[in-house]
Amino acid sequence: MKTINQIIFILLILIIGAESSKAQTEVLPLDSVLVRLGLNPGLQAYDAKIGAQNAYAKGAKSLPAPQISAGQYQTPYSLTPNTGSFMISAEQMFTNPAKLRAKQDYMNGMSKVTAEDKNYMKNQLAAQAKGYYYNMGIIERKRTLLASTKGLLEYMLKSANIRLTYGKEKLNNIYKAKADLYELDNGQEQFNNDLKQQRILLNILMSRDKQIDFSVDTTLMVKDYETSVTDTAMLVAVRSDIKGINQNINLQALNAKMEYSKRKPDFGLQAAHMFSYGGMANQYILMGSVTIPVFSWSSKEYKANLKGISYEVEELKQKKLDLINQVEGNLAGLRSAIKSKKILLKNYNQNIIPALQNNYKTSLLAYEQNTGEMQVVLEGLKALKMARMEALDRLGELLQLQVNYERENEKY
Repeated sequence: MKTINQIIFILLILIIGAESSKAQTEVLPLDSVLVRLGLNPGLQAYDAKIGAQNAYAKGAKSLPAPQISAGQYQTPYSLTPNTGSFMISAEQMFTNPAKLRAKQDYMNGMSKVTAEDKNYMKNQLAAQAKGYYYNMGIIERKRTLLASTKGLLEYMLKSANIRLTYGKEKLNNIYKAKADLYELDNGQEQFNNDLKQQRILLNILMSRDKQIDFSVDTTLMVKDYETSVTDTAMLVAVRSDIKGINQNINLQALNAKMEYSKRKPDFGLQAAHMFSYGGMANQYILMGSVTIPVFSWSSKEYKANLKGISYEVEELKQKKLDLINQVEGNLAGLRSAIKSKKILLKNYNQNIIPALQNNYKTSLLAYEQNTGEMQVVLEGLKALKMARMEALDRLGELLQLQVNYERENEKY
């Protein structure tokens, strides 16, 4: 009988262990989140746009459609004409090959600008995802902190209830401890809701079911960005918005080349055959044509366009300089903020929290030795919890500063 009970007990343990392992949620690393951003519809829309622009560029070298005509040619109005003819003609214009190449190069350049726009959006999405991910990590740590505080309060309540039976504790202190315990439950509910909201936002970015449950790695890495030095050449090389401006400048150069190609002539060929009436000999027409775009009345448009393009290029260059200046300023400000936030966090971890821990331990020891008040212990525990919460808030702010710094440097 004893052996059967032992087997049943072991089976129950195995079943409970299996159920608990099933209940564990997936731990999703940050790298996996960033990889899944490629499924975001906003990024895929850019891929479709790039595909469309490349498809349009393939048709840039097409010639105008040929023109075919047929009808009477120099035929009198009499019902039985003995002069004139019936003519069939075909005409084809041949656009200058230099114009077609310039047009195709310009249209190919458009997709390069769109590609940089996509990279810029990808960087923004990565920054959002990192922010949500780190928020989840901070919330998880806060939940753990509340759980540990709840355990300490429950221990205090058990001890206080025992003391109450011997008249060594006050009833109002027990009610105060119970109120603090219920307050922790409210805090847990708030954090559970906040965690759910952040999880939904991350699922949206990854373009998957909003209700998929997962947890994050709470080992949040703090980096030494405050010692970094801004390299302007590196910024120009990695920032998608700056590279987008460079591609726009290149695109305008291709646009100018396309406009300049309008100086070149186009050619045409016309062929016709005439079936003559009244016994007259059949005739034909074979003519070539060429456009002359260099005259003043036909060259005003492309000359004006070339001048306008030069102004647009200058605008883009100034915009690029302004953007680089802003980014350098933002990075300098972020480095200063990161350094300051680390000092605050260090003060919490090395000074404030250890002092409050000693305060709590001292008051708890005095309470256990019947030389202290439960109210003092509760106040010490609450102050310790608040300090740890403040430290986690500062850590969250530091991580967000890191996210902003990586976004400025386009590290995703």
